[in-house]
Amino acid sequence: MNSQMPADPRLDLIRTAHHFYNQGWMVGTAGNLSARLPDGSVWITASGRSKGKLAPEDFVLINSDGEVEQADSGMKPSAETAIHQTIYGLFPEAFATYHVHSIEANLVSSFVSGDSLPLPPLEMLKGLGIWQENPNCVMTVFANHLQVSRIADEIKQRFTTNPPQIPALLIRNHGVTVWAPSPEAAQNYIELVEYIFRYMVAARQRGI
Repeated sequence: MNSQMPADPRLDLIRTAHHFYNQGWMVGTAGNLSARLPDGSVWITASGRSKGKLAPEDFVLINSDGEVEQADSGMKPSAETAIHQTIYGLFPEAFATYHVHSIEANLVSSFVSGDSLPLPPLEMLKGLGIWQENPNCVMTVFANHLQVSRIADEIKQRFTTNPPQIPALLIRNHGVTVWAPSPEAAQNYIELVEYIFRYMVAARQRGI
């Protein structure tokens, strides 16, 4: 059992979504947050809900088999549920998965044409588990597909054979996803990677 996870994490997710909304990372209904419970079920934001106005009823509970267990009438889980489920399957230590859409994430995703984005050796990488001096750290980049299941399949295939250096991935022209052992840690990871992205955009603008 994960002692860092509250019995009902939805209030934490609501507070975090509001914070991200105010940062401009979850405008409109963009983005999705989830938290995994000790029994393997997952609370995830419902599709089409403003992340700046979430309430407990704006979440869907999915059981360990991927079936909807609890939802208000007409409520559907996020369209990107398959990505969250894939991450929880790959990383048993993960109990929270957050996905946001920021301008900087989309900009840096075009800095490379391949499937990995080199990250600058900033102090912030320590917060993501990278403690080497002047590290050569990359974030894995995935193509964006209309069918989310295709993205999820590519994540599973690539990470099974080549585990990521940090608990984060970037979907090109879409956004960043992180996973962590608690909602608090996942919020920290999002803030860290967004700081790194902002630095990368500013450095390119200044020719650094």
